[in-house]
Amino acid sequence: MNHSVPFSFYLNLGKQIYIKIRNFHIQLNLFKGCIKGKGVLMSFFQNENQREYIEKLAMVTEKFSERAQMLDETRGFPFQNIQDLKDFGYTKLTLPKEYGGLGGGLYEFLLCQEKIAEADGSTALSIGWHVGITHQLKEKNSWNADVLQEVFSEIGQGALLNSAATEAKTGSPTRGGRPGTTAIFENGKWILNGRKTFTTLSPVLDLIQVSAWVEEDEGIGWFLVHREQAGVSFENTWDMISMQGTGSHDLILDRVEIDPNYYIEKPGRRKTQGEGWLLHIPACYIGIAGAARRYAIQFAKTYTPNSLNSPIKDLPNIQRQIGEMELQYIQARRFLYSVAEKWEEDRDKRPELSRELGAVKTAVTNASISIVDKAMRVVGAKSLERSNPLQRYYRDVRAGLHNPPMEDAAISVLAKSVLED
Repeated sequence: MNHSVPFSFYLNLGKQIYIKIRNFHIQLNLFKGCIKGKGVLMSFFQNENQREYIEKLAMVTEKFSERAQMLDETRGFPFQNIQDLKDFGYTKLTLPKEYGGLGGGLYEFLLCQEKIAEADGSTALSIGWHVGITHQLKEKNSWNADVLQEVFSEIGQGALLNSAATEAKTGSPTRGGRPGTTAIFENGKWILNGRKTFTTLSPVLDLIQVSAWVEEDEGIGWFLVHREQAGVSFENTWDMISMQGTGSHDLILDRVEIDPNYYIEKPGRRKTQGEGWLLHIPACYIGIAGAARRYAIQFAKTYTPNSLNSPIKDLPNIQRQIGEMELQYIQARRFLYSVAEKWEEDRDKRPELSRELGAVKTAVTNASISIVDKAMRVVGAKSLERSNPLQRYYRDVRAGLHNPPMEDAAISVLAKSVLED
């Protein structure tokens, strides 16, 4: 030891060496964990009840994976999947307990959505709108009390709900376009006329929130429409390479008469930002990515070409792809669930957290796309076979780019939040 150097120098040097060795072991365990298919930091359960519920839900969704390929090839709608979720009680997850629901919160909702999407993305995205809107109605409590109670009671009896806001000429409603659907007051009734696109769950919907231009109020209002009403019909227009199973057909409204009490929200009352329940969208896509991740890891552990003496998991390039995939997977889930947890814990901070909702959707969706891409690189050309689920994951996960909020809008909100502070 050089006695001219202070002892504190050697002490600090020892600490730095210790930290580097510790970090090396952490990274080594991270890699070993993902090769074994376990991963690290994968459990986001807050309590044992959540764990038990998800484990039971996973038993229901096992069949979804088996049906997914057939439904994709036939362009079918997952009627049986939706019925299975109804029978399990999932459609009442966020419904208040006094109406026969479980009274679940946002965090539980996201855990479930991710799990369902691992089995079938279309089913998850579809049912996510119903469960999410139910949660939104419970939190906002902004409708006429009698109508809200009626809707909750119908959901408790098995009814399914979604919104219809998108139109071919206006594009995404988040862009602020004026809908072509109109509501005119005649003889004590509101008369709705118009056509809505992207009406997800349309084959099984019972209740629909419909946006329309209300000339009398000079703005966009919302009306509650029941499927069985005269003038309500659906046209099978949904023909997509992604999320085909969502059944997002066109809703046609031909002089549909609406009682005044079903004019549920007048212009200016509906929030367009800061809706935590919309986190079900990134939860769905990280679920799809999780399925791709799991497939790629299992493939790497078991596939041994005749040019090698061991599975491809021992190849440096495969290890790099899987390591990078695991890093993105951990980051995306941490971001999603940490924001969801904060959103629920502190309502007072929701205004400042609102910008993070769009950031989560953008970051998690892009990470999900990248994870699926890396999984396909690990598997190689076999990932393009029609019988291989990876090609479906690849198509489905890209639909996230076109769900709200749009990436450019989310980025703009982030920029303005710091540039105009």
